[in-house]
Amino acid sequence: MPKHYRPAGKKKEGNAAKYITRSKAVKYLQISLQNFRKLCILKGIHPHEPKKKVEGTHKTYYLMKDIAFLAHEPILEKLRDIRAYDKKVKKARVKKNEERAKRLLTRRPSYTLDRVIKERYPKFIDALRDLDDCLTMVHLFAALPSMDTEKLAVQRVHNCRRLSHEWQAYISRTHSLRKTFISVKGIYYQAEVEGQKITWLTPHSLQQIVTDDVDFNVMLTFLEFYENLLAFINFKLYHSINVKYPPILDSRLEALAADLYALSRYFAASSRSQAVESADPNLAIQENAAIEDKDTRNDESELRLAQLQHQLPANEPGTLMQLVEEAAGEDNDDEETKVCRALFKDLKFFLGREVPRESLLFIIPAFGGVVSWEGDGAPYEETDKSITHQIVDRPSQKHSFFSRDYVQPQWIFDCVNARIILPTDDYLVGRVPPPHLSPFVENEAEGYAPDYAKTIKHLQAASRKEIMPLTGVDKQDLEDSQSLLVEGIISRTEATEAAERKRKMAILEKQYHDELKMELKGVPYTTSKSISNETDMQSPAETTNGKEELLNVLPDPDPDPDQIAKDASSMSTLVMSRRKRRLYEAMQIGKERKEAHTNLLKQRKKKAESSKKSA
Repeated sequence: MPKHYRPAGKKKEGNAAKYITRSKAVKYLQISLQNFRKLCILKGIHPHEPKKKVEGTHKTYYLMKDIAFLAHEPILEKLRDIRAYDKKVKKARVKKNEERAKRLLTRRPSYTLDRVIKERYPKFIDALRDLDDCLTMVHLFAALPSMDTEKLAVQRVHNCRRLSHEWQAYISRTHSLRKTFISVKGIYYQAEVEGQKITWLTPHSLQQIVTDDVDFNVMLTFLEFYENLLAFINFKLYHSINVKYPPILDSRLEALAADLYALSRYFAASSRSQAVESADPNLAIQENAAIEDKDTRNDESELRLAQLQHQLPANEPGTLMQLVEEAAGEDNDDEETKVCRALFKDLKFFLGREVPRESLLFIIPAFGGVVSWEGDGAPYEETDKSITHQIVDRPSQKHSFFSRDYVQPQWIFDCVNARIILPTDDYLVGRVPPPHLSPFVENEAEGYAPDYAKTIKHLQAASRKEIMPLTGVDKQDLEDSQSLLVEGIISRTEATEAAERKRKMAILEKQYHDELKMELKGVPYTTSKSISNETDMQSPAETTNGKEELLNVLPDPDPDPDQIAKDASSMSTLVMSRRKRRLYEAMQIGKERKEAHTNLLKQRKKKAESSKKSA
């Protein structure tokens, strides 16, 4: 008998032992299908597609090792206990014993996801990489209307709103926002946190309608995990900048739905308290001792709130998003963060009632600006003379101030993406603004750049004091020293040196082309070398004539450059393997599609321009 012989039916092998169907997995774990889905979502286990489906093609397969891993999960026992407890509560309500049902609900088993999050994300950088869907889901539920039913509780919506505002406050405080784009789905944001680019989508501030087509059980399970994950990340990020978490906000601002402004004041107060402690530690100790002696029965939150109200006035003009003094650690910021921090520096904004307030309250402070709005809790009024820009979106205004610019909200987003202060002429109230370009599209990679993208590129070059060709000017014009001399960009000495370098490069280039032609004619290297040495002693005219005579004497095969390139590409594909050849063909198809799309965009542009001219 062979050493590895196993009788048939004694032990499964191959795909039959490696995979298990969903129905068998539910039976193996002895839980309901709803709890099985919940457990898989929390643990990050997903179905797999085996090459050979033993049980049939219409079934869902999981890895057997994943199911065995779930069998030892402590949350599995908690889910079983919760299911048994729910049966007891249901039985008590059927018997109309409400007192027993309420008593059972107070002792209902619960579980935490702290250990699960640590298992799935051993390092903090792993959690940041998986944060895109988390932020999108939390911002979505923060905008949904709360319902008293079990489908979506009010406390769930408030918690999502709190977590989203805490995240936005950190991004705004550290100036980590990089890109933003308004689309039909919502507003896209991209931030850079500890070297990781995080992109999320927030819905527009409109009334959301909850439909019955959505399976809220699955979405709420994802939301349960994402809430805990975002709370962990916010805790870590807040402590990285020496800010206490969770933040304690002003109840008056929370009642006025100014949570983001309240968080900014909390950051400012924390920075100020740290500055006081670092300047005079003894003074800080004396103040803390006096507060403790005054009322020892007050809890920590009330003491902290009293300190915040004492340190920062409630409605002081200019306190919105002011970050006091820059911390010493901020000197180590990269160049992009410094540019973002100084984009809206020394600019003061005021928001109208019709603009998206929460989005602009998040973006403007993230780039160093100061902002207020129309309503209660605002740091300064509309009549403040120091306001430089007022963001409005209606054609007429009751009061107009000549000392400020009235622009549309798109101007803020375009300035952020361009990293410069764009001219406000095209964004004035009542005018059709320029096209809102997506910063997530690479124009050079796509092969097509819109006209406004070229205009922004020239404005960026002008801000950096670089030389770029204007519209209708070729890049070769910038290489011509005489044209630059005429424009006054360079001096006469520099123009002469540039012309001499260009002449030498032309001579070397012509010599190279002549030698290449000789090589194509079949002239040996020694003969061409001797000819070149003889021609070095002659004048340039005699040299040219000699080379031309030699080329005319030699036989001229008259090669076709297109045919040579085609033969070279066909030879390269012949030596490729089948897999590489298919990949190469797919790449060529992708290039052809991109060129076709670019040509289509150019044709549409020509049609639009011709229609404008005809109109």
